[in-house]
Amino acid sequence: MAKIKPFYGVRPATEKIKEVASPPYDVLNSMEAREQVKGKPNSFLHVVKPEVDLPEDIDLYSADVYQKGRENLYKMLSEGVLIQDEKPCFYLYRLIMGNVDEIGLVAGASIEDYENSIIKKHEHTRADKEADRIKHVDTLNANTGPVFLTYRARKDMNEIVGEIIKENPLYDFESEDGIKHIFWKIDQQIDIDKIQTIFSNIDCLYVADGHHRSASGTKVGQRRRKANSDHTGEEEYNYFLSVIFPDDQLYIMDYNRVVKDLHGYSSEKFLSKIEKKFDVKVYSTSDCYHPQKLHDFGMYLDGVWYKLTSKNDTFDKNDPVKSLDVAILQNNLLHPILGIGDPRKDKRIDFVGGIRGLEELSRRVDEGEAVAFSMFPTSIEQLMAIADADEVMPPKSTWFEPKLRSGVITHLLD
Repeated sequence: MAKIKPFYGVRPATEKIKEVASPPYDVLNSMEAREQVKGKPNSFLHVVKPEVDLPEDIDLYSADVYQKGRENLYKMLSEGVLIQDEKPCFYLYRLIMGNVDEIGLVAGASIEDYENSIIKKHEHTRADKEADRIKHVDTLNANTGPVFLTYRARKDMNEIVGEIIKENPLYDFESEDGIKHIFWKIDQQIDIDKIQTIFSNIDCLYVADGHHRSASGTKVGQRRRKANSDHTGEEEYNYFLSVIFPDDQLYIMDYNRVVKDLHGYSSEKFLSKIEKKFDVKVYSTSDCYHPQKLHDFGMYLDGVWYKLTSKNDTFDKNDPVKSLDVAILQNNLLHPILGIGDPRKDKRIDFVGGIRGLEELSRRVDEGEAVAFSMFPTSIEQLMAIADADEVMPPKSTWFEPKLRSGVITHLLD
């Protein structure tokens, strides 16, 4: 059963929230982050992308970078830009993007649950990215970016959330991308006890987004557990920062592909090759083709959009991984025809989140890349089925929107 814990949240002073809240560390490169922090001394990018305050040629993984992040975090605390709540609390974080309305519980998630697969995973982590996050968490002594978890929605939890959001929030602001962020503190013990009781009856949680953050938070906790002769299991390092959403509120967008070349084929030969596994039709309008159902794909080649439909018996419909559209495209086209064996490492393929629109695919092909593919979004049900089967999704299978802002809440490890 899931174990969650309230914590002494570190968060912006009310009047500073819009100055502090920033995009997550992994949606901006260093140059973009340097541009964003200009004239913004309180942006949390100074904590999660601390290279912005160091020379441009700095090694992003040097100790100086992590130390700068620590310096910036505790400077913001000492100056009152950030404050720490005086008692352990849960929090609610609401995100509104158009018709999408999600409310997640902010809590400490148990590293023991992670170890025991009560928190279920669906992706492999990369050693280099994990090492980076471990250094960041350990040096700053903090989880500065929350893990995005989900659970199967429950009426009793919905009822508690419905009552709490009737109260005035701590924060209510709109980020520059038009997304509304609303945040409440849950500090009444009766509410805290009810929530913990509900989660103690939830069989499992799922990592929706944040596999590297959850893995690194767990490994830092394991190190500290081993080093502490007086370890009790209740120390803050036994928990990592999470925002936990009911599954029926989540919005997953398409995660599309662009390939730099046709692996030596002419366009005509390439089309003839893919016709063995897909029905290929020219999309008759001038619009981009966005697939409307599973096992349909869009393809942009030589200024033309095509609709591709997987032929029967070209994949195992009973296999939760092989029946994913991202796996079908990889196994029936990207690998055997375009020679992309490992999309994690192959520099000839790039991935474009659906938030950027299909016009981004057209633009990139028109400007010199060879071919692009638009995808039907993976569903939360597919994600959970794969995690339940203890299987792993292909890389870049899901793109969640809207994104949580960094700096809204931070969890210290002591």
